[in-house]
Amino acid sequence: MRRLAGKPYEVRSQDLTQEFLLDAPWRGADALIYAVSTRGGDVEAYRMAYLEGFLNSLAAAKPRRSLFVSSTSVYAQRDGEWVTEDSPSDPPRDTGRILRDAEGVALASGGYVARLAGLYGPKRSVLLKRYLAKEAALDGEGSRWINQIHRDDAARALFHLYAHRCAPGIYNVADDQPATQRDVYQWIADFLGGALPAPAQGDVVRRRGASNKRVSNAKLKAAGWTPLFPAYRVALPDLVRAEE
Repeated sequence: MRRLAGKPYEVRSQDLTQEFLLDAPWRGADALIYAVSTRGGDVEAYRMAYLEGFLNSLAAAKPRRSLFVSSTSVYAQRDGEWVTEDSPSDPPRDTGRILRDAEGVALASGGYVARLAGLYGPKRSVLLKRYLAKEAALDGEGSRWINQIHRDDAARALFHLYAHRCAPGIYNVADDQPATQRDVYQWIADFLGGALPAPAQGDVVRRRGASNKRVSNAKLKAAGWTPLFPAYRVALPDLVRAEE
């Protein structure tokens, strides 16, 4: 709460996992954007934060329309193919299935689902931090596709859906250029004048599982949104400066 002090909007603390009441002007608002994180929590944490918390917030706020912030991790494709909002989304993990359940709540009420790719920004780029810490390694040949979105472009996308009265439904929020892991580390290495990381030793366990796909943002762009950072390499100068 201290980090939110002095903001030009009202801030209140609330346990979303419990039923609660809201007074005007919170109740009956035009929009509810539900964006939470478990910080790597387990299945039960996901259920309470993403599903129960969303249901409690909808019941308390009774918004005219809601937006649930989800993840492209619900796509489990493994062959590097392009995926759109119409592609099958059958996540292999219980956490992913909970996200799908919460998405269904938003869609049933005529709301939006924003499936965010890997979020990054200044002081928030896992790949850059690993490279700088000399902990980076390629998964095999580094051919796995990585889908990302700058935090500013993600925020702009959420606002765009409401401000431009876009059609309700699912929208992928990703930049214009998915890149292989090797490509991303090569961009970093070239910018910093360093070497490409070596292949990892042993099996690699990834937080998002074994999925390997390219996420299309065509639907969101057709709705009028354009990313300020169309590729990760465009943001690299700002990311590096933030780490200095």
